[in-house]
Amino acid sequence: MKNYTPKEIVDALDKYIVGQDMAKRSVAVALRNRYRRNLLPDELKDEITPKNILMIGPTGVGKTEIARRIAKLIEAPFVKVEATKFTEVGYVGRDVESMIRDLLESAIRMVKQEKMQNVMLRAKELAEERILDYLINGRKSKRQKNPFEFLFNAQGDEDTHDDDGQEIRMQKEQLREKIRSGELNDRIIEIEITDSSSPILEMYSNIGAEEMNINLQDMFADILPKKKKYKKVPIGEAKKILEAEEAQNLIDMDEVIDEAIRRTEQDGIIFIDEIDKIAGSGYTNGPDVSREGVQRDILPIVEGSTVMTKYGPVKTDYILFIAAGAFNVSKVSDLIPELQGRFPVRVELKSLTKEDFIKILKEPKNALTKQYAALLSIEGVEVEYTDDGIDRIAEIAYIINQQSEDIGARRLHTVMEKLFEKLSFEAPDITGGKVIIDKNYIDEQLKDNLNKFDVNKYIL
Repeated sequence: MKNYTPKEIVDALDKYIVGQDMAKRSVAVALRNRYRRNLLPDELKDEITPKNILMIGPTGVGKTEIARRIAKLIEAPFVKVEATKFTEVGYVGRDVESMIRDLLESAIRMVKQEKMQNVMLRAKELAEERILDYLINGRKSKRQKNPFEFLFNAQGDEDTHDDDGQEIRMQKEQLREKIRSGELNDRIIEIEITDSSSPILEMYSNIGAEEMNINLQDMFADILPKKKKYKKVPIGEAKKILEAEEAQNLIDMDEVIDEAIRRTEQDGIIFIDEIDKIAGSGYTNGPDVSREGVQRDILPIVEGSTVMTKYGPVKTDYILFIAAGAFNVSKVSDLIPELQGRFPVRVELKSLTKEDFIKILKEPKNALTKQYAALLSIEGVEVEYTDDGIDRIAEIAYIINQQSEDIGARRLHTVMEKLFEKLSFEAPDITGGKVIIDKNYIDEQLKDNLNKFDVNKYIL
């Protein structure tokens, strides 16, 4: 993991998420503690387990966004899962152990990408040689019709062999320069690549069909030769395809898997969303396969257990779990006590105010106002927002949230889409020009919607 300080993590989150300082601080401290633990002596390191976090707050206030931004910020295996996707072991559906398998797959992709970057220079050289070979010899020279043809080709030609070899070398160097300069990028060649498509054998068992997919090509990799196919592509695209293939051949997958398992166990982070949806109060009849049963299955994974994967066993003792839920219908106390105890750090996220909406529209790097302005600039339409216009958008979003369902910042998407609906439709026919988004423009565009919500009675 990158060794960001807690302040650096919070500053990075502030660029995209407004408010929720306590949640940001808790996540920042948890991530920094992972870094601190890795530097401790082994006998002490094994005794320190992560302090899992439970984020409580209404929808649309930033719980999932915090997790998404963390995933981009840190170089650690990360996976986001929905608690509602799981069912109790023994029933049709995904079992909770699949989240560990997903995390390991994420780690393998990450490590594999790093290893491929390390050998990319050599891979580019090998890909270049293959392209030169295709240009000079073509596809047909790769396959001899007569298996004893090389015997006949070896006889005679002694006088011209050296001259031909020198001419071929000169030709290769000329072509090499043209390939490197990009002069031949549009030329079509036929290349031979490994066919990655292969039949999948599905074995059904009580741990979920999606976990038992077995690639037949992997099973018989040491027995059957890899299937090849020919593809006609421009040289510019062929370079990328062949570089990736050569890089894949240069890395040791056993090393990749070993490193991925280590990172999964020591640095892995799992974000469990919608955990409140599996909180029950024991009032159901019959087996509860999607609520308390799932909690009982999650418990040993969060406590620390060993999960079997197709790459080997993975220990979950030191994986950091971040759970989140609105808890607007159920309560945290509806979770089974053992599971509650495994999330010692609890953070309550607050509902968004009008001032928060104004900040969301102005401050983040990816603010909605900037997104819509950028989209319309493609059509040559310049969009400019006034302060009273942004204030009005925030006011409308806040009031509608108060009057109907509170869906947090997602309400801004609804308001902005309705506000720009007409302009987005007519933009291709507008030749240049500037559109000022002020209070009057907003009231005119949203008058039909504002009639449904009597805004005035909410304004003192």
